[in-house]
Amino acid sequence: MSTPISTPETPQQSLAPTGHRGARAAVLLELKRVGVATAATLAESLSCSVNAVRHHLKELETAALVGHDRVAHGVGAPQHAYRLSAKGHELFPDRYADTVSHLLDHVVQLQGRAASVEMLQSHYGALAERICTETSQLNGDERGEHIARALAGEGFMAKWHPTPDGGTLVEHNCPHRVVAEKFPEVCADEEAFLARAFGARVERQSHIAAGCGCCSYQITVQPPAAKGST
Repeated sequence: MSTPISTPETPQQSLAPTGHRGARAAVLLELKRVGVATAATLAESLSCSVNAVRHHLKELETAALVGHDRVAHGVGAPQHAYRLSAKGHELFPDRYADTVSHLLDHVVQLQGRAASVEMLQSHYGALAERICTETSQLNGDERGEHIARALAGEGFMAKWHPTPDGGTLVEHNCPHRVVAEKFPEVCADEEAFLARAFGARVERQSHIAAGCGCCSYQITVQPPAAKGST
């Protein structure tokens, strides 16, 4: 008999997948949190048996909420790496994104598309200004951690992973996904905002709007120029 999946004692209701509770919700939420995972890593994270996780993954795949890719893993048969599908991402709240999307559509009708894009750029500009002010005296990982916390507060479920030459910022949720689908300019604005906030080169590695399990950015800090260089 398989061990039942344990769910968090104090789940954040705002992040719970709509229409799902218990074990399936736990699997969906963990995939949302990590982006991509095997049945074994999910079982370890959720403190349950691999068979129990596979059972729920099979049902979630049948419902088109989860997909998988075959990934080579050393010697032996490829493993299945699971991720949320676009339909799976839709189960998570978008922070009034539908309302914002309708308002932007209304602005387009009255003033043209450029006016809506300008509003979105203004939003990211204000966010960048706030974060740049807060992190002006921080360096390295301190800045990365602060930016990730700020974005998490905006609903992005962001995590910072440091590397020797910078780090990787991973966003496991897009609170403005509905808006981004209609106005892809918002994604370019986000990338520009991050480059400004980090004061570094930013390269997008994955994109929720393109069907990936998360949005991730490689942050590369340029080393300071050597003294006396021209």
